[in-house]
Amino acid sequence: MTTPIRIVTDSAAQFIHPDTVKRYHITVVPLGIRINGHDYYEGVDLSTEQFNRKALLSPELPQLLPPSAESLAQVYAGLHRETNQILSIHLSRAFHPTWENAKKAAETLLGRCDIAVLDSQSIAVGQGLLVEAAARLAEQQVSLDDIMREIRKLVPHIYSVFCVERLGYLTRANLMMQSQVVLGEMLGIKPFLTIEDGELLAMEKARSRLQAVDRLVEFATEFAAVEQIAVLHSGTTPSEQTRQLLERMSDETQRDDFPVLTYQPSLGCFIGPDALGIMIYEREFRRGSDEDTADLTDLADLDDEP
Repeated sequence: MTTPIRIVTDSAAQFIHPDTVKRYHITVVPLGIRINGHDYYEGVDLSTEQFNRKALLSPELPQLLPPSAESLAQVYAGLHRETNQILSIHLSRAFHPTWENAKKAAETLLGRCDIAVLDSQSIAVGQGLLVEAAARLAEQQVSLDDIMREIRKLVPHIYSVFCVERLGYLTRANLMMQSQVVLGEMLGIKPFLTIEDGELLAMEKARSRLQAVDRLVEFATEFAAVEQIAVLHSGTTPSEQTRQLLERMSDETQRDDFPVLTYQPSLGCFIGPDALGIMIYEREFRRGSDEDTADLTDLADLDDEP
């Protein structure tokens, strides 16, 4: 008898529905956050509000720490007691080594447990969408190979863009030099970042918060077939800029079902506090193409509660 496929991810995954992890029995491995010489665990002893406060006071940029290969191997070994199939989905390996450690951990059970490790090429809501889609398929008893195939189809249809207030965070990804940061902060420049092929890349710049809202709205209206849009902000309550964005997006898209989520410390390590962003899942239909006409409604329709 085939055992159920168990889904593993890391705490960088953010879910639109808060009960997703419990609903699908997803195992979430916490990532470490180092701030000013102190180590914390995301979702365990560090909230977003605490992260923002500590990050603003720290003379050094916060650092996102991966779980070790040994700790991931222990997670897999524990799950192996109830299954011989595991799908482990992690934040983009292009800017963090969690995926590499998961691959090493999977090798410790080689021949005893079938463990597939997938690079989400994303973070936060984009990663969470893929994890939930995989969990839904696993619940439907779809094979591990087929789940991998379907999730890989979803990856290129997830887009994220962030407007960054704290320019110093761009030095970590070599997107700005320190001299450019100083000048940019003096001029009030607000860079836009996106994730492309798993990499964090600079797009363009805005010179005011109003112009930043304009750019985000333009991004949101570029897509012809949008399945899901989520707004990510850093506060516990929406700022005036966030409210302006929601009003403009509602007017331009004729919809108002935008989940508004406070982004987690893991994403904050890359874009800093006070950023504002949008995640979009675009559904693409091409008649006559076997590759692109797969019906993914059951996989990623996050508007319907399980």
